[in-house]
Amino acid sequence: MTTRRSVASGLLLIIAASGLAAVAGTPWKTGPGLHSAMPAGYEVVVLKPSRATLSLMGLIECPELEGAQHVSQGLNAKLVSANGVQIRKFPPLFSFRITASLRKVVLDGPAGSVEVAGDPRELLLGLGFRLRVYDGLKAREIAPESVEMIGMPAYVPYDERIYRIKVNAGNLPVTDRFVIEIVSPQGELLTHFTFVLL
Repeated sequence: MTTRRSVASGLLLIIAASGLAAVAGTPWKTGPGLHSAMPAGYEVVVLKPSRATLSLMGLIECPELEGAQHVSQGLNAKLVSANGVQIRKFPPLFSFRITASLRKVVLDGPAGSVEVAGDPRELLLGLGFRLRVYDGLKAREIAPESVEMIGMPAYVPYDERIYRIKVNAGNLPVTDRFVIEIVSPQGELLTHFTFVLL
């Protein structure tokens, strides 16, 4: 069991090393560049009193970033598109894809627990999303462009739901930071994922 967990954790680290640098804000000088879909994070929480394990996975979808590269580091850091043009603003439209699952495929142990009464599968249908933008320590909340459940229809009983939350970044600089918070139907924070380019 420990070997499986360490292999799974090692695999996750390899994925993170190749694709999460943009999400975590860690610049690099060379490499394959950013991709149109990049991991945003993974969190496991225990639901009480049901003791169900909820896995939450985030993905950033942004076709305009395919092939973009971080150049230099520190104060001189910049982001350059695949055709060599410096990117100064977030692409106007991108999305977070959030997968919420009650399945037992868990790479890491739970990070915490949250009180959620009722059937855990109903929780999956009632998830809420808050979107914040940070400029340094200054934060503001913005409304998602749209929230759509994709994959299995809501009327089919199922232990996993996938949401696509579309974001209109407007004219924001790449130095800003996007945070999506996933909340229970009662407004309880379950976890959050961050999208940082510089």
